[in-house]
Amino acid sequence: MSKFDYTLVLPAFTIGTAPYAEIGRVTRHFGKKVIIIGGKTALAKAEDRLMGELRSTDLEILDTVWYGGDSTYENVEALLANPAVQQADLIFGVGGGRAIDTCKVVADKAGKAFFAFPTVASNCAPSTAIAVMYKEDKSFAGYYYLPQPPVHTFIDMTIIADSPFELFWAGIGDAMSKECESELASRKAEIFHTVLLGRALGKVCTEPLLEHGEKALADFKQKNITFELQQVVLDIIISTGLVSNCTTGDNGEYYYNSSLAHLFYNSSTVLPQVVEGHLHGEIVSFGVLVLLTYDRQFALRDRIAALYKNAAYPVKLADLDIQEQEVDAIVEKAPSITEWHCVPEPLTQDAFKKAILETDTFGRGL
Repeated sequence: MSKFDYTLVLPAFTIGTAPYAEIGRVTRHFGKKVIIIGGKTALAKAEDRLMGELRSTDLEILDTVWYGGDSTYENVEALLANPAVQQADLIFGVGGGRAIDTCKVVADKAGKAFFAFPTVASNCAPSTAIAVMYKEDKSFAGYYYLPQPPVHTFIDMTIIADSPFELFWAGIGDAMSKECESELASRKAEIFHTVLLGRALGKVCTEPLLEHGEKALADFKQKNITFELQQVVLDIIISTGLVSNCTTGDNGEYYYNSSLAHLFYNSSTVLPQVVEGHLHGEIVSFGVLVLLTYDRQFALRDRIAALYKNAAYPVKLADLDIQEQEVDAIVEKAPSITEWHCVPEPLTQDAFKKAILETDTFGRGL
């Protein structure tokens, strides 16, 4: 992708307590035949509300199918072989990040218009032009780069507020990484307009989480749709997604979207007890502390750690079921990960290990 010749498509969205009422208007130029793909729980929670609104449109629902359980290329291929997917004009992806990422890849490979219907606020997958892919053994497989994000994202706050608390909690942890990661990754890069725009947008990601995070978590537990809750949901799904789209080049020509927080997460997938026992955003949240320790941003680290302590985020390795001697396995995996190179100076395994262990020492002292 040239710095002079490129296309940037930014996400569009509808949010509120009745966003599905906009489906007919938003989709009217993209065809009539729809396949709905999603997670089992997500479909159970959203399908009645979704179908209720679809009855007032002229869209034809061909089928509703399970996405397969994880964002793997095996599940992508299985969906591509489904006759209903092949016949559809539009794909509606319903669920969390892995369901939506799977659907994004299916839609891209099949040449279909894709619309996202997140049922949880756990990450920015519903608004990004990148999909995080995994192997069948749950380990990280890599990124799939798309030419654009979903055509439109419909965020139903009633459904979000009825989703599992721990997924929203983890979503805050994931969103906390966006500003510090995009800034560190692009700090010494020769950046141009769109990346600069992404860096600026990153500056609106951290403060709303620190300002509204605890109130939003409390409101979520009570299923109260408040200003604070909606601001944090928008931060998790939209603000961070905007940054991602501005800091990731087509096919990965440049990548300033993440750095050491996601390096820690992606490297930790070598430890089964970590990825099987802890959520993505939960692990990333500890990675944020690792990044800030590495970058010597202690004042910001302390502010974030205060929220973490109050809201039960991990602040030490033991919180993620990682023993100190297992850090070597994480560090050994790290150089094979994209984010290994997303730092202003060449990273060494010793420096990465030191940052992890220093963070652990800091956390044990809180």
